[in-house]
Amino acid sequence: MAEEATAREFDVLILGGGSAGYAAALRSVQYGLTVGLIEKAKLGGTCLHWGCIPTKAYLHAAELADEARTSSKYGINTSLESIDMAAVRGYKDGIVAGKFKGLTGLLKQKKVTVIQGEGKLVSQNEIEVDGTRYSGKNIVLASGSEAKTFGLPIGGRIMTSTEALELDYTPKSAIVLGGGVIGSEFASAWNSFGVDVTIIEGLDHLVANEDPAIIKVIEREFKKKKIKTSLGTFFEKVEDTGDGVKVTLADGKEFTAEVCLVAVGRGPVTAGLGYEEQGITLDRGFVITNERLHTGVGNIYAIGDIVPGLQLAHRGYQQGHFVAEEIAGNNPLIVEDINIPKVTFTDPEVMSVGYTEPKAKERFGEDNVETVEYNLAGNGKSSILGTGGIIKMVRQKNGPIVGVHGVGKRISEQIGEAQLIVNWEAYPEDVAAFVHAHPTQNEALGEAAMALNGHPLHG
Repeated sequence: MAEEATAREFDVLILGGGSAGYAAALRSVQYGLTVGLIEKAKLGGTCLHWGCIPTKAYLHAAELADEARTSSKYGINTSLESIDMAAVRGYKDGIVAGKFKGLTGLLKQKKVTVIQGEGKLVSQNEIEVDGTRYSGKNIVLASGSEAKTFGLPIGGRIMTSTEALELDYTPKSAIVLGGGVIGSEFASAWNSFGVDVTIIEGLDHLVANEDPAIIKVIEREFKKKKIKTSLGTFFEKVEDTGDGVKVTLADGKEFTAEVCLVAVGRGPVTAGLGYEEQGITLDRGFVITNERLHTGVGNIYAIGDIVPGLQLAHRGYQQGHFVAEEIAGNNPLIVEDINIPKVTFTDPEVMSVGYTEPKAKERFGEDNVETVEYNLAGNGKSSILGTGGIIKMVRQKNGPIVGVHGVGKRISEQIGEAQLIVNWEAYPEDVAAFVHAHPTQNEALGEAAMALNGHPLHG
């Protein structure tokens, strides 16, 4: 385990040991600050135990299933005998256990004092944990998020992503409520495992926050994979019928399946933690801060999923680093949500950073935006992988590239350069001058930039 909770006073006292909280802890100790880290469940939080890591383990297994089914087109004659979900779960659990052991060891090595138990803010510089008070010259709130349920009875055949990750069998059919990132990722994985999947999404599109060109491709690919969708009408009722589930939409239409996954987003965990009693402003449960993540009360900061905006582990890491630097007096650079990279690990994958075309036109003016789409059909490595898709770049007219978006198998690996392009405000001619190794999917970014610069090489 990490350092025993013997000390009661710290330079930095953090409530929540998920991505945001432990990042703040590790960066703070690097500046010689004493740190207390309070966690009621497991260090690593949702991302490590019930989110990013386990879902991506499932998606990798799903990719292997698809490759076994389709390998003959590459001259490799294999067949898919069966999906052993208990074994897939065991593989996932092994990955999580290894990362958890590494994290607990790292925190102990760095002399972060881990305080196990439920914490509650009881003054502007104190958090009480199971009857014991701990004080901090600076308090960092990082209590994270939980799956929204809209009051639905979770249990048995009706589940959130947490319960879905513990299944030791493959359902024959599933309804997924919600076509955002979580819902689409589970739908993709279950489809690859042979489940008959229907996504019910109240908005008009899947992954609705992405660029329209990307949405068009992902919806087309899901249709090819026989993932069914019901878009544009919200659900009204979900019932466990004993031998299955029945979902009724607002217009009276009914759907039935063996199980139902409720993937309608995540809400902040702030209720009953004493935040409002200490004068902290909450809005729909979210902690309101200034642009430097200060709550306006004492030396109290808030980071991660409890702060309105993108609910992403790497945003949590970044905010944890930011607040530690702020406390250390280093005046860190603010990273706006628009410039944080996003990846959806469906098949095909989606990556994006910066403005979509509609958002760019809203921000810079209808006539002050230029875009280009490069089709992955022209990319050698994409053809080898057997994937279609596009790279789309958005720029200010006569200005920098303000958005990079992509969809295709393994396209998530291109988010690194995409982020650099947008965050360093590169112009198309800057990126066009880079040498992109051949044959890689990375070349597609260069091709898109060359096209946006008016001089496409292959096109």
